[in-house]
Amino acid sequence: MPQQQPTLAVVGATGSVGTVMRELLTSRRNVWGEIRLIASARSAGKELSCRGEQLVVRELTPEVFDGVDVAMFDVPDEVSIQWAPIAVERGVTVVDNSSAFRMETDVPLVVPEVNQEELRRRPRGIVANANCTTMAMIMAIAPLHREYGLRELVLASYQAVSGAGQVGVDTLHDQLMKVAGDRTLGSRPGNVRQAVGDDLGPFTAPMALNVVPWSGDLATDGWSSEELKLRNESRKILNLPALKVSATCVRVPVVTGHSIAVHAVFGSELDAEGARQVLRNAPGVILVDDPEAGEYPMPIDAVGTDPSWVGRIRRAMDDPRALDLFITGDNMRKGAALNTVQIAELLAAEIAKG
Repeated sequence: MPQQQPTLAVVGATGSVGTVMRELLTSRRNVWGEIRLIASARSAGKELSCRGEQLVVRELTPEVFDGVDVAMFDVPDEVSIQWAPIAVERGVTVVDNSSAFRMETDVPLVVPEVNQEELRRRPRGIVANANCTTMAMIMAIAPLHREYGLRELVLASYQAVSGAGQVGVDTLHDQLMKVAGDRTLGSRPGNVRQAVGDDLGPFTAPMALNVVPWSGDLATDGWSSEELKLRNESRKILNLPALKVSATCVRVPVVTGHSIAVHAVFGSELDAEGARQVLRNAPGVILVDDPEAGEYPMPIDAVGTDPSWVGRIRRAMDDPRALDLFITGDNMRKGAALNTVQIAELLAAEIAKG
């Protein structure tokens, strides 16, 4: 008798990442039986489409997890901290997209193309999803590390406003409306701030006609939480606890698609063409590297696609062991929803094997 397909819960189904999760569940091979959409009390009762059917959103309660095999969480850290253990108690394996559990030693931090084997060890019944900026970068850096032995990363990120949620996107569009048509803006101090006004949304400064060298919360010694995530998560995913990482995270007026300028130092000498060959064969990576033809990785091209786009590959001029490259990826897809769905599908396959 064929085994029944496992039941999946999507917690945070009404959010921007939850919306992409529903799209992916509709477009990918169907490995699920029942799908339950779960959100806060104020969203309960709404109908949302998934796999061509209208599903009623359920309120987040302990009972809603009864009979669920796998749950994908896209909720704030504090909600994950409270509710993931409740789901686990009811027999659910949780795949969590928040930063709540990423650095816990007994919770695997999984990128299927890089460290899928870590999925087998999950004593707390929770699997963590990496930060969206780390994810875009690690897809390209991991295969290069396997080939050349990574020693050090110096990073500058260019992070899209959708990383701050729908409110970030709305804030940028509202500000663009305010500055459109005035060609004097940006030519005198203060006139952009004046045109934008006090409505900065989730940001510390205007996003229109500007870049803001800050993303995340203030951490120790002037570093931001986003910069520390790049360092700590890269170390854990690559199993390189002593990896040297220095990052500067910058918010840019792009809707979707995080980019990273990478200076990577390896243990052995390498050349650009060898690195390109490694990346051509890497899963989840697309090589876009023809500067002569004006072809490089850019958010406007990567948005809505699954791979990390990689280009501008050059051997460092002053170090034959170092490589400079530029990476872009859709922070809503592989950076969040897609990686969560991929992990959940691996768990579904594990359940199917019994």
